[in-house]
Amino acid sequence: MAELWDIVDEHGKPTGRFHERGVPMKPGDYHPSVIVWIVNGRGEFLITQRSPEKRAGGMWETTAGCAVAGEDSLTAALREVREEVGLRLDPADGVIYKEYPYPHVSGDGAAYNTVWVFRTEYDTADVVLQPGETCAFMTADAETVLRMMREGKFIPYDYFCDMCTWLG
Repeated sequence: MAELWDIVDEHGKPTGRFHERGVPMKPGDYHPSVIVWIVNGRGEFLITQRSPEKRAGGMWETTAGCAVAGEDSLTAALREVREEVGLRLDPADGVIYKEYPYPHVSGDGAAYNTVWVFRTEYDTADVVLQPGETCAFMTADAETVLRMMREGKFIPYDYFCDMCTWLG
């Protein structure tokens, strides 16, 4: 069965239309997407390595993915984390850091990203990686993530430094 996405405008407002994943999107159409940063009390981020068979395989990243039709961004964020790393997050621990339109993403069209930050404690023994999506995980402080971005080992996010300042 094909995965359907809601179509939103450049401000994230629903258009009432849907899009089938894998089909080219029309100019001006965006699909809702989430980026989820999980940070513990020591300021360490839970990061994962993309499976080799994926686009940008072997790169490190934070959990991210597309919302399916009918999903709000919080529901999508919780689902993506559950699917990719096996953790069940408490919705009360999450806050939206940023929302922004992102131009064409290789094969996926343009995305309207909602960046979630969950400040929570978790046991790394509870992390379960999703075959075909993630192949490794680790916790890393902001300095390590920034170094990995500079070295081309981590998917770059231009807001990361500002987000770390915002986190305190």
